[in-house]
Amino acid sequence: MDRKEFRDLASPTAAREALDSLSLEGGVDRVSLAEARGRVLLARLDAELDVPGFDRASLDGYALAARDTFGADEADPARLELVGEVHAGEEPDVALESGQAVEISTGAVMPEGADAMVAVERTDVDENGDVLVRTSVAPGDNVMFAGADVAAGERALGPGTRITPRDIGLLSALGIDEVPVRAPPKVGIVSTGDELVRPGNDVDSARGEIYDVNSYTIAAGVEDAGGEAVLYPHAGDDQDEMERVLREAANECDLVLSSGSTSASAVDVIYRVIEEQGELLLHGVSVKPGKPMLVGRLESSAYVGLPGYPVSAMMVFRTFVAPAIREAAGLPEPAAATVSGRLAREARSEEGRHLLLPVGLTNDGDGETLVYPVDKGSGATTSLAEADGVVEVDAETDYLEAGESVTVQLFSPDVRPPTMLGVGEDDPTLNRVLDRLENPRYLSVGSRPGLRRLREGVPDVAVVAGPLERELEATTLGEWEREWGLIAQAGNPNEIDELAALVDRDLRFVNRTTDSGLRSSLGAAIADLAEERGVERHDLVEAIDGFDLGLRAHESPARKVIAGEADAGLGLRETADRLDLGFVPVGSQSIRVLTNPDRIDKPGVRELESALETIDELRRRSSDD
Repeated sequence: MDRKEFRDLASPTAAREALDSLSLEGGVDRVSLAEARGRVLLARLDAELDVPGFDRASLDGYALAARDTFGADEADPARLELVGEVHAGEEPDVALESGQAVEISTGAVMPEGADAMVAVERTDVDENGDVLVRTSVAPGDNVMFAGADVAAGERALGPGTRITPRDIGLLSALGIDEVPVRAPPKVGIVSTGDELVRPGNDVDSARGEIYDVNSYTIAAGVEDAGGEAVLYPHAGDDQDEMERVLREAANECDLVLSSGSTSASAVDVIYRVIEEQGELLLHGVSVKPGKPMLVGRLESSAYVGLPGYPVSAMMVFRTFVAPAIREAAGLPEPAAATVSGRLAREARSEEGRHLLLPVGLTNDGDGETLVYPVDKGSGATTSLAEADGVVEVDAETDYLEAGESVTVQLFSPDVRPPTMLGVGEDDPTLNRVLDRLENPRYLSVGSRPGLRRLREGVPDVAVVAGPLERELEATTLGEWEREWGLIAQAGNPNEIDELAALVDRDLRFVNRTTDSGLRSSLGAAIADLAEERGVERHDLVEAIDGFDLGLRAHESPARKVIAGEADAGLGLRETADRLDLGFVPVGSQSIRVLTNPDRIDKPGVRELESALETIDELRRRSSDD
């Protein structure tokens, strides 16, 4: 038998490239939430309902109309008639009129006619049973509106997300009971050599027999990297027997790993099996230990031959194979359990309590780790879903300065910062762009907060709708137009034909929050209408039923229209078309993606810039769907 010689050893880079050329993916599984933890999401999941699905009280106290408390204080409380009570889990059976209040529990549905609530601590009840309110409140105070946590149509989780218990909480809140995930690559493990004996059996040392170490250590490594390990009986040094076992594994697995029989010895024949029955891409790598490594194909499976010595086998596995399995499984490289970084913006504690502050991680233009607080309130599921870990602040500390060094306790050792951190306007085209990025994180906070955070130097990019209120030192990565207007019920039964209908007719309207770029454009359009009529803008705003109470995400008003809770809502043509609703155009709006100049060379920002170049294609595809 001819002896195989190592003449030209491949470089480690070449070995990785050979592995990268092989397909190790295991396909698609659909699993229940009970089986979803640790699995990798295959496709984007959007919210199909608002969370919460109703306007709910944030405290124990009294639901009321905010206007009935204007001017109230400790010396001169507002007196309201108590007309009932609402508890969590029950439907309100009372509608408020002017001068009335309802006792309400935390989490209960706000009754009709109430647009705010006051905490019980700021009230008294007199001998007649009337409620004395010792403070004034504004519309929306102490109320968590429908969709404030997660809004229908909002991007909930993106493809490539490794599902954590926090994500399962979010999916549960959305009513999703089954998710599409990557099937773990199935990895067949074959140890070769006549001298091997499986643990549990007797070995004959006189014949040079040894226990099979590699099968179990490599299997553990495969499972740790996110693969599914399948152990096969060990093959002897006979070529026919080796070929039979390898073919069986190749027919059943995505990747076959053998150990042993890869060196230049005359009896090490496994490379001949791959050459004759498959395709040998590489034999021999310039690493120590681990020189006699094989990479190739057998049947429809990828194949890697590891050295026989356990230390060499594990070193090669850890250096070359484990990363490939993790990539096929969609899992990140492992990271440390704690990370130190610089606080990107100030954080405050209160009430002398030990604070567990959810935080996210990103990198600045110099690669330094930035830590930013992620806290939307105790009732918001997404506070944890958008965080990477926790910074603990002791009770004696009530203020952390921007730039201060902090230590983050990661939620899991494999947490990694997003490749790109973006903030700003909620937009459907942007969601499709984000799907093309490796590991983005986007916080839909609205245009104005997005610009403020960009000025503070926290995110890599800000997405802004409409004109800038003032000049900003930033670079534009991409820009597109979207048509906005009034979303009406299907078929537009109320025959809404222009913006002025909101002012002139008795229509119920649903607005966006003041942070939204759409809200700003609506305000400008109303100002133009006021100028045209020779009246004050404030007078027109007062005439619109529902103008002051806005919802957070671009699709939320449309969902209110569908539910029959409004006649019209502020929204996009794309949303109306997708939901088969009526649409009354009012104007078009520019969307700009801005980046801090010192982040322009960050790889994640470059990746975003490349994805934005395909935006016309994405919009055409959306219009064809």
